[in-house]
Amino acid sequence: MARILIVDDSPSQLVGIKRIVEKLGHQTITADDGAAGVEAAKREVPDLILMDVVMPNLNGFQATRSISKDAKTSHIPIILVTTKDQETDRVWGIRQGAKAYVTKPVNESELVETINKLLPAA
Repeated sequence: MARILIVDDSPSQLVGIKRIVEKLGHQTITADDGAAGVEAAKREVPDLILMDVVMPNLNGFQATRSISKDAKTSHIPIILVTTKDQETDRVWGIRQGAKAYVTKPVNESELVETINKLLPAA
């Protein structure tokens, strides 16, 4: 069982993604904006992070960059899960340190496949 941090400012998205992750048997930690996500990543050091992009305070690109540049959290794979579906957004997200990019509305099988591919082998 992995510990997965879900960062999203939409309560309905948070619940939906949390349901998918918990169905896989993983433990979830949640944060409702990018700044809280960075703090949770440092405090909890999860196995994987699912990060929204459009959020108040600190957006997902900024939070991803912060987490991927910090020595304590740089090893954690980050999957951006966002409505931003332009190729330039995808490229920018990967350049900020994300390992994958999944667009909303979330396709459950695509998200599950991406999580399984990026989770460190236990």
